[in-house]
Amino acid sequence: MVREKRHEPTEAENMLWQRLRRHQLRGLSFRRQHSIGQFIVDFYCKKAKLVIEVDGLIHQYQEEEDSIRQQYLESLELKVLRFSNDTVLNNVDEAIKQIESCLHRTI
Repeated sequence: MVREKRHEPTEAENMLWQRLRRHQLRGLSFRRQHSIGQFIVDFYCKKAKLVIEVDGLIHQYQEEEDSIRQQYLESLELKVLRFSNDTVLNNVDEAIKQIESCLHRTI
C-alpha cells in the first residue's frame, strides 16, 4: 500500500514534495509516505522529529481517526504539522514558511 501511494500522490502532496525533496529545506532529509507504527504519514523528517500531513476533503469525515493518529504520533514526541490541500495548492510558500518556522524551533 505504501508503495502504491508513493506512485500516486495527490497534486498538493506532489507540490509540497517538490519543495522538500533532495535536502532543499535546511539541508534536511524528508521521507514521503513513511510508516510510523500502524500509520503512514505524508512526510517525515527524522532529525527534526517532524511529521507533515496534507489533508484532503476526506479528513473532514474521519476526525476521530485523525485524532487517534495525532495522539499516537505525539506520544512518540513527534511534532505534527497539518495543511489542507487548498493551503498547499493555493499558497505553497506559506506552507514552507510554517515548516521552516517549526524547524527553527526544533533544531
